[in-house]
Amino acid sequence: MRTLYPPIEPLVNHSLPVDGGHVLHVEECGSLDGIPALFLHGGPGAGCTPMHRRFFDPDRFRVVLPDQRGAGRSVPHAEIEANTTGHLVEDIERIREALGIERWLVFGGSWGSTLALAYAQAHPQRVAGLILRGVFLCREQDIHWFYQDGASHVFPDYWADYLEPIPESEHDDLVQAYRRRLHGEDEIARLQAARAWSVWEGRCATLRPEPEVVDYFANAHHALSIARIENHYFSHAAFLERPLLDGLDRLTGIPTHIVHGRYDMVCPIDQAFALKAGLPQAELEIVDDAGHAASEPGIIDALVRATDRFVDRWARGGGRGA
Repeated sequence: MRTLYPPIEPLVNHSLPVDGGHVLHVEECGSLDGIPALFLHGGPGAGCTPMHRRFFDPDRFRVVLPDQRGAGRSVPHAEIEANTTGHLVEDIERIREALGIERWLVFGGSWGSTLALAYAQAHPQRVAGLILRGVFLCREQDIHWFYQDGASHVFPDYWADYLEPIPESEHDDLVQAYRRRLHGEDEIARLQAARAWSVWEGRCATLRPEPEVVDYFANAHHALSIARIENHYFSHAAFLERPLLDGLDRLTGIPTHIVHGRYDMVCPIDQAFALKAGLPQAELEIVDDAGHAASEPGIIDALVRATDRFVDRWARGGGRGA
């Protein structure tokens, strides 16, 4: 079974001003003359971590890891103004142009898979390949499953804590109930709601309990950006111009590898099957002993093998990797 590549430090850190007063933090890792690869983090609002650098062979990839608007080390932190999927897609193009990259491998998990698909449909000529983990199509039923009724039946104990900040009279629409608190004037209520929203996700993300994952989601800095930005997006149908499944014809010819945990409770596996059905060229790899998180051993193994295989495809000039 493959494991992550050894820890590495960024070669270059960039601060890239974009519209709306946002400044993006972008790091480059690996080899500056390697195969360009874009890593898109989840959430939205989660930010990149040092682990994310390690899915790629540092001798063969030039890995670009941007913190999306309001997330990670980008500023202003947890900001929702001028923060939509359209803005993020435009930001990716700004980064690509600023770094002088013609086309790149696009790697995204969870919300990162959503954004990867939106970007690839907008700019297919810039995508040499797609590696997608824990597919999230951001349909109404997908959001309803995790934040209203679905996963609640699998994790009733965790769900009780998720409900704690919300009066029973508002349980009919929990996304909007959380929205009122996450964007309200009461700072204490805002932070309590952010932590409850974020910890719910962290607890459900793995097949087996991983305290380190929960701790990350419980951290006040991370929780605030994850909760505020996720809720902002999910209150607006992820700002998608059309359902992602309706634009798959734009991806014809792009090599695509999908990795999904069999027991993913955050983004159930039917979303990966729906994507595969619309992308005949895609490979779907199901990890039978995993949930949603990228940190699970079977998911790591599948993703590292996928990036390694892309190197061989690039060398052969296959697909769009030439």
